Amino acid sequence: MDRAEVRTLSAGVNQQGVRQHNERLILSMIQRNGAMPGSDLARMAGLSPQTVSVILRGLETDGFIERGDPQRGRVGKPSIPMALAADGAYSIGLKIGRRSADLVLSDFLGNIRHQVQTTYRYPMPDTIFGFLKAGLAAIRETLSPDSAHRIAGIGIAKPFEIWNWHDTIGAPADRLAVWRDIDFEAEVARFSNLPVYIENDATAACRAEHIYGRGREFRDFAYFFVGSFIGGGIVLNNSVFEGHSGNAGAFGSLPSRGPDGSDRQLIDLASLYLLEAELDAAGIEPARLWAQPQDWSGFPQILERWIEKTAQHLARAALTVCAVIDFEAVLIDGGFPPMVRSRLVQRTAEALDKLDTRGLFIPRIEAGAVGGNARALGAATAPIFSQFLLNTHGGLSA
Repeated sequence: MDRAEVRTLSAGVNQQGVRQHNERLILSMIQRNGAMPGSDLARMAGLSPQTVSVILRGLETDGFIERGDPQRGRVGKPSIPMALAADGAYSIGLKIGRRSADLVLSDFLGNIRHQVQTTYRYPMPDTIFGFLKAGLAAIRETLSPDSAHRIAGIGIAKPFEIWNWHDTIGAPADRLAVWRDIDFEAEVARFSNLPVYIENDATAACRAEHIYGRGREFRDFAYFFVGSFIGGGIVLNNSVFEGHSGNAGAFGSLPSRGPDGSDRQLIDLASLYLLEAELDAAGIEPARLWAQPQDWSGFPQILERWIEKTAQHLARAALTVCAVIDFEAVLIDGGFPPMVRSRLVQRTAEALDKLDTRGLFIPRIEAGAVGGNARALGAATAPIFSQFLLNTHGGLSA
């Protein structure tokens, strides 16, 4: 991406005692814009060249950034771009889903270095934490002692109120009720001393898109992630907005209208569990939806019907959220193959063109770029973001 297309971060401060803020600012700028020389960082951050030079030396010594090849300009000494070091920090991400759980090891650049998955009829704490414990041990075996020491923490992306899924996924209510009293930090502390960060799964997916996907292109956007249950997230002023309870962008709860005219929620009209049910009714094994690598080529008519219905509801939902906040774009991603995502985005944009949009700015309907791993990668992003990057990107300018 051309650097001119990337929104720039706000200025830093030179006052004594705020080095940590400035370090995070420099790391955030490099993460957002790619490798940059110190002179550009100083100009964009509003810091003195001497301040930036000291920060860069410290970050390089600590292994968080590395030097690129010198770039010779028209005059003067060649500039040396500084980039994030992929091995500078690692993070663990756990996504708890309705039918499967994913565990990933992510590096400082958001590359997934290791991934394991487990599937189940419905999630239970013993299964999830046993999977995490075994997965952590397997991940550590792939790392050197120094790299293992650089793991920043464990991010866990979980749906809101797991215990309320029983009707939809066919799980016994009394079994899922055990999740009400689960202390995630205490459970993980039984086998790991890494810090734990808990986040809504759709918000985590939104954060992954914001940091590693197309978030560089838009100042404000609404994000829909179509998983077993649809969810979403909000980016305002180049920052993921979590809300008072951490559940902002709970688009699955948006009111909508069912085929029979009854009032329904979006979660019951535009989720993958509906496709799963249609496959099951047609005698097609629905577990193939979650198998990796994904191959959804065996049921084109059922898939096309699901895409058409889902697109209609996504278009109305997109218009609804843009009536509240003037989003630049609405991004759509999900736990499906790229071909399905492209088709769903196309049909949603077409459906939006047919709606009554008087008095509203029509947002761009765009495809997300991260894909099915967005929730797990977003979970892994939480420790990195908390410890190394700015917690807000407020004050950005074009």
